[in-house]
Amino acid sequence: MPDVALPTLTIAPISPSIGARVTGIDLTRPLSENSFAALERALVTHHVLFFENQPLNPRQQRDFAARFGDLHIHPVYPNVPEQPEIMVLDTGSHNPTDNDVWHTDVTFIETPPAIVALSGKIIPPQGGDTVWASNVAAYEALSAPIRRLLEPLRAVHDFTKAFPEWRHTGPAIHERWREARDKHPPLTHPVIRTHPVSGAKALFVSENFTTRILGLTEKESASILGFLFDHIARPEFTVRWQWKPDDLAIWDNRSTQHYAVNDYLPHRRVMHRATVLGDRPY
Repeated sequence: MPDVALPTLTIAPISPSIGARVTGIDLTRPLSENSFAALERALVTHHVLFFENQPLNPRQQRDFAARFGDLHIHPVYPNVPEQPEIMVLDTGSHNPTDNDVWHTDVTFIETPPAIVALSGKIIPPQGGDTVWASNVAAYEALSAPIRRLLEPLRAVHDFTKAFPEWRHTGPAIHERWREARDKHPPLTHPVIRTHPVSGAKALFVSENFTTRILGLTEKESASILGFLFDHIARPEFTVRWQWKPDDLAIWDNRSTQHYAVNDYLPHRRVMHRATVLGDRPY
């Protein structure tokens, strides 16, 4: 997908279902409209794009992400003080990760993020990879009877499943958690959502936030969710990225979920995340 401004831009798929490596582009500089449009198209097609050697500072990362839409400020995670739209994920022995579970980001709000941009700042010498799964490929691999069963269903997404009270101790931290909990009561989203750009259907449940399917018994709900959580994580729907400092990944949060592999202790891992708000799933 080259254009006049960037004749060297290349987008190379990594796996059949998900993921592409992008080269010939410098995201520290403003992009032309043609180049940005090429990235938007590629993101819808490949679900997650990987860029190497992109030393973005927080302002540059914010400005790049803001080209896609309005940015979300997370109610619990810390952020860069001078750029509150940039969330800081600083994990290691001092702060064990809570992202080593399959999840789609921030589905506890009515308009979950459309796009997320994650920049690697401090990368452990080994480990700390991230794995993404295509919820579109997972949906398409289901049998027709299971698709028909799931199509009309809605599921509950709960902030407190991913952010339990016991993890948030200390007066200031607990007060911030309590305010976030009160502001974000459980809500429902369709089990199958339609992508607003491509029209593709995708599963929209994840282990981190989804608690139950409405209209089913507790045992029925638990059985179906357990099946879907396992199904989505099948290797043929996934791509795995081994981080290097200043790598950037951007993904379509409407059609994916991801898992941060927790295998790097006692080393430290620091990532900066910008999160672009989306629309109401349908």
